[in-house]
Amino acid sequence: MIDKLPEYKIFAIRYATRDARRADHFVGGDPHDAPMPMDYFTWAVAGPERTFLVDTGFTAEAAARRRREFLRCPIASLKMIGVEPEAVADVIITHLHYDHVGNFHKLPNARFHLQERELAFATGRHMRYPYFAHGFEVEEVAGMVRLNFKRRVELYDGDVELAPGLTLHLAAGHTAGLQVVRVHTRRGNVVLASDASHYYENLERSRPFVAVLDIGDAIDSFRKLERLAASPRHIIPGHDPLVMRRYPAPSPSLKGVVVRLDVDPLDVDPAQ
Repeated sequence: MIDKLPEYKIFAIRYATRDARRADHFVGGDPHDAPMPMDYFTWAVAGPERTFLVDTGFTAEAAARRRREFLRCPIASLKMIGVEPEAVADVIITHLHYDHVGNFHKLPNARFHLQERELAFATGRHMRYPYFAHGFEVEEVAGMVRLNFKRRVELYDGDVELAPGLTLHLAAGHTAGLQVVRVHTRRGNVVLASDASHYYENLERSRPFVAVLDIGDAIDSFRKLERLAASPRHIIPGHDPLVMRRYPAPSPSLKGVVVRLDVDPLDVDPAQ
């Protein structure tokens, strides 16, 4: 029995961005026709004994195809926080959309942690329909299948403790098997929401993102995020540019590139 849970550090690495508008991000659109850009992140969870990578981003090639502004390779960027890609042993894949599972081939020694129903969804009957299939890259999904045959994928059925102080939680809605990550830190339990809530506003207004498999499940997952986190300030959305303003960089040289999520957020007015 562990008397005290380890306290992890959490780094968010911003690797891409794109211009978008408010109507792009809410089911049913939005009456306010205003810009609402989207950032893309990967997350590193560093403990006293091991480091976990949460999601692997997309490649420069995928960015060109999908017209995203690619800022840096998310895997090579790990070196900026002192993590060598070859040393990464555990990767949590929140779901199999292209912006969360690309670059897996750049982590030769990692095993991948995924919900079994997500793999079933990404290889199942819904993929014949462009609305659902658009978010996936066929070769990346096939790559996870191949890695499973090589015994490098751990598949889960629901919530699970991956390590002391680090747990995975099914949060379906956006996809069938999306999982979020709860991390014990010095400021309490932080939840990396990934695409269970793309933006703070999705959660705060109970308005799911426009790409959704089941709206009811998505709203139920909002409530699950709230139960898992120490407070609303401990929930980190998956794509909101506000994350880079609300949290500090680990050093001045990494401002705008990396922020620390295990420390208290800064007092920032979202309207500024």
